[in-house]
Amino acid sequence: MARYTRNEAREWAREHLVGVANVTIPTMTSDFRRINEKAVRHDVELAIEHGFVGSLSCSEVAITQAQYGEFCAIMADQAAGRLVIVHHAVFNTLEDNIEAIRLAEAGGADLVLLGYPPYFYPKSYDEVFEYTKAICAATNLGVMVFPLPAWGFSRLHPADIPLPVLRRMVDEIPNVVAIKAEGGLPYIMSAIEVHREFHEEVVISSPLEYEYVPLAQVMDIPFCGTNYSAYYGPLLPRIHKLIRAGEYDQATQLWYKMDPARKAFASLPIAANGLLNRMLWKYQAWLQGYNGGPMPHPTQRVYQRDMTVLRKGLEAAGLNPTSDPDEAFFVGRHPV
Repeated sequence: MARYTRNEAREWAREHLVGVANVTIPTMTSDFRRINEKAVRHDVELAIEHGFVGSLSCSEVAITQAQYGEFCAIMADQAAGRLVIVHHAVFNTLEDNIEAIRLAEAGGADLVLLGYPPYFYPKSYDEVFEYTKAICAATNLGVMVFPLPAWGFSRLHPADIPLPVLRRMVDEIPNVVAIKAEGGLPYIMSAIEVHREFHEEVVISSPLEYEYVPLAQVMDIPFCGTNYSAYYGPLLPRIHKLIRAGEYDQATQLWYKMDPARKAFASLPIAANGLLNRMLWKYQAWLQGYNGGPMPHPTQRVYQRDMTVLRKGLEAAGLNPTSDPDEAFFVGRHPV
């Protein structure tokens, strides 16, 4: 149940979406039949310890809606208001997504990250707007809209969701509270445009750390997430605090310090054909103390060559990856 009313959603977002949000990926028991509650609680607690203010309850994995609802509820229970739990609204159909958003809200999620299903093929932005409006109408939670090339909307406009459509969403849907500005990647024009137009009305998130750290030094960007920053341990929340304090030189030096790890991450096939390799993300987080462990098939895989690259990137950046052998990742830190 939302901790705020629909009319309070934007005010709530202004207060709580200040910081960095990572991603929590579900872990299964060793027989792959159930959510591993101990593992989920471990990951939430470590995210809080690392200084994150929020975490996405990742749904782009092969679990049922009922399991996903349980996963959200465990995250919210462990967080106990100390971490913003973000529902990941990317299921198969509008109807499935409405059901999932209700499960997530009932389980204690605080915010919705709105994606679009692979078989949603709009012929116009009116269809995109109507889909977005229907999702938002099904919940009292605040919604973060998410322009992104992966949705396939760039065939309609290079910004993926152009400014007039976002304007309509912000004006007509009161629980649109934030925009995750990744439209038009790899270029930053859409992110600049979105900030210029909307930053006084809704929260703008710059989720890509290599963009966030420089851009936030010349414009007010309160939120960085949701993203893969568990790979860097507590470093990105620390950088965020430096930027908010105006300590730009220190933040910049830490950004340079991250460079070997950043380049290691960028060198791997993370997002082939629009689907992120969540198993690889899970390994990245495991290197910094998160649980790791079983994910259900079908899933993309992580190979030794990739694990070596990611580990060496952290070592070169002085970011202290675990000394545990890579084979331990496949078991996890809290096997059940």
